[in-house]
Amino acid sequence: MKRREFLKTTAASVAFLGARPLLAQTPERVRLGVVGAGSRGKELMRQFLRVPGVEVVAVCDTYEPRFAETEKLLQHPVAYSTEYRALLDRQDLDAIVVATPPRSHASIVNAALRSGRAVYGEKVMGFSLEDSKSIVKTVAETGQIFQIGHEYRYAPWFVESLRRIHAGEIGNVTHVYGYWHRNNDWRRPVPDPTLERQINWRLYKETSMGLLCELGSHMADTANWVFGSMPESVFASGSIVEYKDGRTTNDNDEAIYTYSGGRKFIFSALANNALLGNQIWVYGDKGSVQLTIEDATFYYEAKKASRKAAKDDKSVTVGASYQTQGEMPYRGEGAKVKVDNPEDATLTSCRSFVTSVREHKKPFADELVGYAAAAAITLGFEAMEQKRLVRFDQAKLA
Repeated sequence: MKRREFLKTTAASVAFLGARPLLAQTPERVRLGVVGAGSRGKELMRQFLRVPGVEVVAVCDTYEPRFAETEKLLQHPVAYSTEYRALLDRQDLDAIVVATPPRSHASIVNAALRSGRAVYGEKVMGFSLEDSKSIVKTVAETGQIFQIGHEYRYAPWFVESLRRIHAGEIGNVTHVYGYWHRNNDWRRPVPDPTLERQINWRLYKETSMGLLCELGSHMADTANWVFGSMPESVFASGSIVEYKDGRTTNDNDEAIYTYSGGRKFIFSALANNALLGNQIWVYGDKGSVQLTIEDATFYYEAKKASRKAAKDDKSVTVGASYQTQGEMPYRGEGAKVKVDNPEDATLTSCRSFVTSVREHKKPFADELVGYAAAAAITLGFEAMEQKRLVRFDQAKLA
């Protein structure tokens, strides 16, 4: 489904333009409540505080040692709670940041939106299609601002690269390859065995869709952005080959998404080899683009490889072979994408959210962007679990 079709099905979501501005009294100040103060929540706080006028007022987490960690980060007292509804009951918050494990995203995001606040929600948007659809519906009904944490939608080198890709610079784009290879077990130390599933929630299927979700959601979003649509089908596979430590999510995942016209997004995640690291390759018939978390590089196709008949001593044709110089991997630096402000993508994303709150303006990475990526992940996880091809008919927004 193309983005314009999403927009047709959720036309009510633009009603927020006539809604009451949240910050009419204090246009420069944005007071945040943060639900989830783990590693990602603290990173978001760290970046939000780099935006002038932003203040973290209240924090919620079910693991109380995080409160001391948060206060050390913020260097000032904040209000704490272990129940998110207590945070939402406060009257001194302009926006809510949700950085909890994915299974709880929908319930907290929907409640925050209905409390009358803008919401910055971490990916993946929902733990199921129904979860993600409910957030799209709530945004439309409340007219509140929602921004999904796909920060590379705001990374200047991604934005410029996608502009050039869509302008046709690398020709007809048919494939996107995403790699996220690491060499670590993804496990965190646990001070008490009873906290294992609370701290290492990424390792268990009841709270995580594993590598495909936690790492692949950014790349699925980029593929949707490149192709301008959601996929039509997905087949995925994964296993536990290295870390047989009681986890239930895989330590390697692979997925093949098919888009209209036979175009493909292919994703690979490894936890025991970091050779390719984190990178996305976009392939067109005139060139390719390498996107990383720091930069982007364009490469351009040489002349198409030619075949040359090979003859033996008696001038009898015995076969055909490629000229090898056209078949070697890209060498050299390529053409780096130049941007004026290559700052951290999370900071740019946070800054954009604050601007959206202040101006009551719809974010670029809105609920429809979040929904399309979440659909790719949840149906990819379904394909992996059921070991079958899954089609995206059920992902259409009614």
